[in-house]
Amino acid sequence: MSTDTLEPTSSGPAGSQRSLYELEPTARRRRIKSRVMAMVLLGAVIGGVVPLVIILWQVVVNSGEAFGWSFLTEVEPLSYREAGGGYLHGIWGTVYTTGIAALMVIPLGIAAAVYLVEEGGTWFARVVRFFTDVMTGVPSIFVGLAVYAILVTRLRFGTFTGAVALGIIMLPIIVRTAEEMLHQVPPDLRNASFGLGARRWQTTLKVVIPAAGPGIITGCMLAIARGAGETAPLILTALGARTVVMAFQGGNGQADIGLLMTDGLRQPFDAGIERAWAGGLTLISLVLILTIVARLINKRSQI
Repeated sequence: MSTDTLEPTSSGPAGSQRSLYELEPTARRRRIKSRVMAMVLLGAVIGGVVPLVIILWQVVVNSGEAFGWSFLTEVEPLSYREAGGGYLHGIWGTVYTTGIAALMVIPLGIAAAVYLVEEGGTWFARVVRFFTDVMTGVPSIFVGLAVYAILVTRLRFGTFTGAVALGIIMLPIIVRTAEEMLHQVPPDLRNASFGLGARRWQTTLKVVIPAAGPGIITGCMLAIARGAGETAPLILTALGARTVVMAFQGGNGQADIGLLMTDGLRQPFDAGIERAWAGGLTLISLVLILTIVARLINKRSQI
């Protein structure tokens, strides 16, 4: 009794046998295309990362000895030629102004997102969504001009007017992010809540929003990071200050890291320029911390 041996062969058009492990011409071309596209994508990633690394390296190197504990706990000297000092007033102004802006626009943005999800088919919802998309791409300097014409001419420069400008920039990001997160909530959760006798507002507040909470928080953190890095609108609204300003609004203005960096880099003295670079490193660190926190929240929500 003989045993037949199966071999990985295949008959060709002319009766010749070919191994099944041999790639067909079409499969070979697909593999080549896949490798080429993988190399193109890798090159694109490297091309995007290299400039960021160069920028970060330049900021760290040019900061010199200006960045340190004293930089975070002292105010800037009156003369740009004097060494030492720091951006305590700018750090406080950035945190203070951005915090007020976040308190104003986060509830408003989440409420607008809930309305767009629940009443997305109405004409007013379509108008709100359209203008939200438009505001996302508006240059920030135009926001500063609008706030200057409407508020600064009446209330003068200060923390509140700067917070309004930052809030206008942050609001569309929060609305669009929260809307997308609310759309991700499974309809089964809504139906189960309705089946248990919950009303529509109870379902939204106690089921839908908590389910989308981690994603909404992530979007809010990214919007805060965007607002903390803005400078152009604050030139026309906060104006700047050389001391720590605790006032909510007033004619003395409010300091900001970006404003102090702009003033420091426009003068010729090395001490002031080093402090400006150190301010840039501080601002990058603040934005990086906010971004990492947002990513951690988003990752935790996916577990």
